[in-house]
Amino acid sequence: MALPGRILLAREGWVHCLLALLLAVMVHWLSGPWMAAPFWLILGFVVQFFRDPHRDIPDIENGVIAPADGKVVFLGEAEDPFLSRKAFKISIFMNVFSVHANRTPVGGRVKEIWYHSGKFFNAVLDKASKENERNAVWVEDENGRDVVFVQIAGLIARRILCYSSVGDQLRAGDRYGFIRFGSRVDLYLPFGAQAEVSLGDTVYSGSDIIALLPQSI
Repeated sequence: MALPGRILLAREGWVHCLLALLLAVMVHWLSGPWMAAPFWLILGFVVQFFRDPHRDIPDIENGVIAPADGKVVFLGEAEDPFLSRKAFKISIFMNVFSVHANRTPVGGRVKEIWYHSGKFFNAVLDKASKENERNAVWVEDENGRDVVFVQIAGLIARRILCYSSVGDQLRAGDRYGFIRFGSRVDLYLPFGAQAEVSLGDTVYSGSDIIALLPQSI
């Protein structure tokens, strides 16, 4: 698996990092380094959470790029609830130490976007796919193959950000969204897609190929 490259800070975290920095500096100045130590640790956690490493996007025919950093927690046949079809599903769980910027798994045109409010079960559980807050993006690639990728809020995640709109033309590996504080991404691929990862593998968004799409639909 590819490893993260140089470290950058996600724009979604600029305000959070600034506030954490100001708080740490203020406590340090007023009360000294020992009292400020926990606040410096909080700043470190916030910075690592909002890190956004550069990724070298692979160009592999029929390749599906990991949309999220994390652990593969589901791999297999499933019913696609958005397009009502039999599909090949891959689920990736992100914990609070994962990079939370999300990337487009395949290039193509955005056909539809669905947002569903919901609950906040632990995102590692299968029921999170159906019951948690989620945002789904449907992309049709240049060969007419449909791919749906779903951002799912987790136990402590309370904010799903999606920057794509219907009609947008996305490239594979494009940064299209962000989820704050632990979450999950589900992929629904055309049935017949071939997995390039195994259950339990750790993958990196934008750099790892996790599946190959079937040649025909």
